[in-house]
Amino acid sequence: MRVPFLKMHGCGNDFVVFDERARSFGFTPTRAAAIADRRTGIGCDQFITIEPPPPGADAFMRIRNPGGAEADACGNATRCVVWLLSQESGQTDQTIRTVAGDLRSQVLPDGRVRVDMGPARLDWADVPLARPMDTLHLDLARDGVADPAAASMGNPHATFFVPDLAALDIPTIGPTLETDPIFPDHANIGFVQVLAPDRIRLRVWERGAGLTLACGSGACAALVNTARRGLTGRRAAVVVDGGELEIEWRDDGHVLMTGPVATAFTGEIDLDSFPP
Repeated sequence: MRVPFLKMHGCGNDFVVFDERARSFGFTPTRAAAIADRRTGIGCDQFITIEPPPPGADAFMRIRNPGGAEADACGNATRCVVWLLSQESGQTDQTIRTVAGDLRSQVLPDGRVRVDMGPARLDWADVPLARPMDTLHLDLARDGVADPAAASMGNPHATFFVPDLAALDIPTIGPTLETDPIFPDHANIGFVQVLAPDRIRLRVWERGAGLTLACGSGACAALVNTARRGLTGRRAAVVVDGGELEIEWRDDGHVLMTGPVATAFTGEIDLDSFPP
């Protein structure tokens, strides 16, 4: 069976997107992982399916990591899906439902997409952490980094603050921090260098995906945690490897993420070429 797909990205955070609103293609974790493979499949940071809209939403978005396991939230993928739906319907405002909840979004006149990622959750049980502790200062240190702050953006994040990002060997330290026992569900690990009160540099080791060019929920958590530490205000540009995102932590606790969307290419695949 041949099915169409899109290859999209937000600041280099790349996705394979399948539209299952008209029919289900029956993707299994094994098949999703095979398609996500960068050598023998299409390749992506996350595997995305757009599914029929539940009541109160314009679509349901299912997110899978490269290994095939489902993920809770992905801000950059949400912006890509919002842009697609807006191009199709002509409506700039869209509500995307995920397993983590509804994400209300808007395509701006300049072509960028803004997503309300919902409120940042800051209690230890919401992150979650393995035991009660102050999420502003976690008792965690390894390989020259220490004292991160934690937050949930529908998925768990820990943010380390460092003087020089270039000095870090993130592919080495990222996996051990992601799977530290303090994080019962594992965690996305962000490393922040503050450049100015309204500008930070960020790299993220994503849970289940590794080091990516951008992480939307990670950028949101990073801004929230730097603001909580008094290192920035509640709005800042977040510079990632693949571009720049604008993040605002509103007074009501909601976090807004604004950034660009791009379609790299479209194509078709033969599903029977991949393991079921």
